[in-house]
Amino acid sequence: MSNGARIQEAIILAGGLGTRLRSAVPDLPKCMAPVGGRPFIGYITEYFRQAGIRRFIFALGYKSAAFEDFFRHYFPDGGYAVSMEEEPLGTGGAIRKACTLAEGRRVLVLNGDTFFRIDLAALSVFHASRHADCTLCLKPMQDFDRFGVVELDNEQRVKGFREKQAYHAGLINGGVYALEREPFVKEELPPVFSFEKDYLEKMLSSRRIFGLVQDNYFIDIGIPEDYRRVQTAVNQLQ
Repeated sequence: MSNGARIQEAIILAGGLGTRLRSAVPDLPKCMAPVGGRPFIGYITEYFRQAGIRRFIFALGYKSAAFEDFFRHYFPDGGYAVSMEEEPLGTGGAIRKACTLAEGRRVLVLNGDTFFRIDLAALSVFHASRHADCTLCLKPMQDFDRFGVVELDNEQRVKGFREKQAYHAGLINGGVYALEREPFVKEELPPVFSFEKDYLEKMLSSRRIFGLVQDNYFIDIGIPEDYRRVQTAVNQLQ
């Protein structure tokens, strides 16, 4: 894999309010919730550092001071930048602002409250080979109602998004993206917008948006039930 194709920078969306998790973790951003004695986001950064990410950009907002000890412990030698939201920008606005701090042609975008054990090398190759604007990592799921479903055509291009409802089986958006940085920053979008609704869904027919299926471990700790479940699955995060 050429250096041009390899994704070496990651944006982590870590400014969420975590309202659904507040009953279990009242005083922290949800990505800082403790799991096995460590902040959940620490497992994410360690996994992707080992996978080849050299620099992380943290999109922060809510209770950003809670990250100071985390940075000292996990990034004593640097290798990160902070993109601070003064006001909530939505997922799209947060990603766009963080993209202005990135240095490479393309970035990995991650949610700080979701761990998806993707194959970063495979994603890098797939994304570059399709000349994609954005590639979504998709997780096959069975018997679920918390997530919408992503539909692909026979070339693995995303052809549609279906709303949350009860599904027997389907591919869900795992919240991990490979993104071409400069084209995204130049999109004519408002200051505050949703990456999922205003970029992915509305620009589906005019941008090259693909999906790569990866049937690997996935957990979203956004609700107390799954936060409790991950406490007994720490080995899956390492």
